[in-house]
Amino acid sequence: MHPFEKALSVSRENIVLELKDFPLLPWADFLLNPRRLRGSDFLMRWSQGVWSEKRLMEAVNSKGNYFAIPYGPSGTAPTDNVRAFELYFERLEKAGHGKMKRPDLMIFKKEHQEAVKKFLESVGGTKELPFLHETDLKPLLDKAVIAIECENSLWKSKRMPDYATEFSPQKRLGGKLGLKKTAVLPTIIIKEEDRALLKKWQKNNKIPIHVWHVFYDQAFGIALNEAEKLIRKGFIQPTIQTFQAPGGATTEKAIYKIYYKYGYPLGDATEEPLLVSVHIEDKNGHILPYVKFDGGKLKLRAEVKNILDSLQK
Repeated sequence: MHPFEKALSVSRENIVLELKDFPLLPWADFLLNPRRLRGSDFLMRWSQGVWSEKRLMEAVNSKGNYFAIPYGPSGTAPTDNVRAFELYFERLEKAGHGKMKRPDLMIFKKEHQEAVKKFLESVGGTKELPFLHETDLKPLLDKAVIAIECENSLWKSKRMPDYATEFSPQKRLGGKLGLKKTAVLPTIIIKEEDRALLKKWQKNNKIPIHVWHVFYDQAFGIALNEAEKLIRKGFIQPTIQTFQAPGGATTEKAIYKIYYKYGYPLGDATEEPLLVSVHIEDKNGHILPYVKFDGGKLKLRAEVKNILDSLQK
């Protein structure tokens, strides 16, 4: 699948839309591909991912002994020009991103900030990182403390029905503690198609990866190695979802929804984001309204500093 299609694929459960007094508007009728939708200066899925990455970087950079930079392709993509957005993905494909996976963020000690800044200036800035081979990024990677894979959900996590539900023995888990399959609570998501690629990246670069999942009101994290243990031991089973790509193609993919209690509290919203109403339009003039997050601030928990301190090389 083309990097553009892969990055903007959305699970069907996240794109269910009901409009009273309007006829059924099948998702496949909407063309999110900027090749056909020149009038839109952002895309729904991409803008949400960029929002969560920015909140996390701001939280890390706001205080303390660490700072974060965008490392994966999403944080450096243009968001204000559709043609530039399209060309960015064409360049990613030529750079081989269809066969690899990089974490979204990289975190360093503040004492290395000047050295990191100089290195980034020498390669053309963070916007050029996705197009450089990692053998050329060794001076940067050698200083990294941790890599972050970012996820986000359009939920107020504390109001989810099973937020405080206690674990109990589950037949489907062979008697292991867990929750019913239909439980609705905050989870930290890892995609099956990303697991092997992220583990390979972690092994090759000897930098631990953690997954940080941002909700409207708070965020949670888990080490990739810890998530792997939970999956391997059967505490977390895969969920099969149908994903729709911008071009209309659908694929079934497995994802792992790791209960937030298995991870660690990452941060709390000190300023809630605004819910901004926006829309896109298809080639026939149909309007698809949706809501995106805008602004807001996240404060990291004290536990996060302890985790970062324990990972220093």
